[in-house]
Amino acid sequence: MDQEDGYLLDNRRAEAGVRFDALAELFDPWTFRHFDDIGVAPGWSCWEVGAGGPSVPRWLAHRVGERGRVLATDIDVSWLRDAPGGRPGREVGKNRVGRPENSPAVEIRAHDVARDEPPAETFDLVHARLVLVHLPDRDRALRSMVDSLRPGGVLLIEDADPALQPLACPDEHDGPQRLANRIRAGFRRLLAARGADLAYGRTLPRLLRTAGLEDVRADAYFPMTSPACGVLEAATVRQLRDQLIAHGHATAAEIDEHLAAIAAGHVDLATAPMISAWGRRPESGIPGR
Repeated sequence: MDQEDGYLLDNRRAEAGVRFDALAELFDPWTFRHFDDIGVAPGWSCWEVGAGGPSVPRWLAHRVGERGRVLATDIDVSWLRDAPGGRPGREVGKNRVGRPENSPAVEIRAHDVARDEPPAETFDLVHARLVLVHLPDRDRALRSMVDSLRPGGVLLIEDADPALQPLACPDEHDGPQRLANRIRAGFRRLLAARGADLAYGRTLPRLLRTAGLEDVRADAYFPMTSPACGVLEAATVRQLRDQLIAHGHATAAEIDEHLAAIAAGHVDLATAPMISAWGRRPESGIPGR
C-alpha cells in the first residue's frame, strides 16, 4: 500500500519507534489490566493484530508460558523483528523476536488484517490496539478477527475516538495551547483524508454485539497529561511536519514554536480517549458462521 493512500503514520519512519515507546508507556498498563480481567492464562493461544512494537506480544508471551502461543502480525514487522533483549525466538522467514524466560517465542508474520485471509488457526484471545480506526476496510478486519476466535474465545479491541475529545490541550488558556489545538485539528483532518473514522471508538460495543459476541463490555482511558504525551506529540508532529505544512495546517515557524513549547514543558498535552471493548464468542458458535 502506497503511503499516500494508506496509513498516515508510516512505520518505516524513524519516529515510529519513538511513538511505539510512548504509546507503550501510556497504554500498556491499561491494556494489561484488561488482559488480567479477561483471564489470559498459561496455555492460551493469542493473536496480536497490528502489533507495531514488541511490548504487548512480550507481555502475552510471559503470561501464556511455554504451553501457550503468541502470533504477532503487522503490515510492517520491522519494529518487532529488531526488538532488543530477550532470547532468540522461533524463526518465521528471517524474522525473530526476543523470547522471554520460560515462555514461547513470539511468532511474527507480515499480514494485512484488512486484506489478507485470517490465520488458519483459531485463538483464545484476539487483540488489536489503535489499529482499526485507521483502516478504510475496518469492517472486514473486524470480521476476520471474530472468525479467528475459538468457541469461548475473547476479542479485545482498543481504539481511539478523537472526535469524543478532539483537543491536544483541554485547558486552552494561552497561545501555546491554542497553537497545539490548531495543529491537532490539522492532524485530525489528515487522518480523515486517509479514511480514518474519528468517531470509531464509541461504536465498538455495538459492533461486537452485532458480530455475535456475548457479554460485551467497554470502558475508556484518557491521559490528560504526562511526559509520554509530550514525547508522542513531538514524534507525531515531526513525522507529519511536511504534510501539515503542505496542507496549510501550520507553518514551519509554528511547528518549531509548538515543538519548543513541548520541550520546555509549557503545554499540558492530552491524547484522544482510547475505548476498550471486549466480548466472548459463544461456546455454541455464531449463527451463520
